Amino acid sequence: MVEKPTALLIDFDGVLRTFDVSVNAVIEQRYGLEPGTVLDTALEWDRLLPAITGRITRDQWLATVAEALQERLGSPDQAAALMKEWVVYPGHIRPEVLAFVRDVRAAGLPVCLATNATDDLVNVLATFNLAGEFDAVANSSEIGIHKPTKEYFAAACALVDTPPARCLLVDDTDRMIRGARAAGLTAYRYSDGDDLTYPRRAFGI
Repeated sequence: MVEKPTALLIDFDGVLRTFDVSVNAVIEQRYGLEPGTVLDTALEWDRLLPAITGRITRDQWLATVAEALQERLGSPDQAAALMKEWVVYPGHIRPEVLAFVRDVRAAGLPVCLATNATDDLVNVLATFNLAGEFDAVANSSEIGIHKPTKEYFAAACALVDTPPARCLLVDDTDRMIRGARAAGLTAYRYSDGDDLTYPRRAFGI
């Protein structure tokens, strides 16, 4: 029997934060690249993993992306110029998801932001005035272990002093959902436009 959750773990990008892909697509097309090229390059696992486990900084990670794009762009200067423009757009926070986070906390239950992120996450949260919206932040680059490993989820649950069986993860990626369940958590897959009815009922809010 699934236990009633008493703590929320919630993903950042794809759940709480979202992006209008057309914004950076315009920039990429201006540099002669197919839309999505920069993101696809940035998310290549061998390039991303050191950044989200704290072995390199966000700036170092972005520098590797620029280096990978140099040949297609014609010069290091063009690649650097592209990256300087590409990183400006911060995306936006989904108000309905933030309202859910606040309602869970208002019910007296802890919320942990559980995300694979770089060392720049503190600055990102400050940009959106989110610093005080969570009881804990499980940033993979600080923990040194990435989601969805069991060790990551154990660390995230410990930050809110709650056993995995009493934690509910809300994430938008199947791999994260499967990993959370394997680690003993309850997990709910979020999709764009979701009204979060199920997790609200699970928490009784």
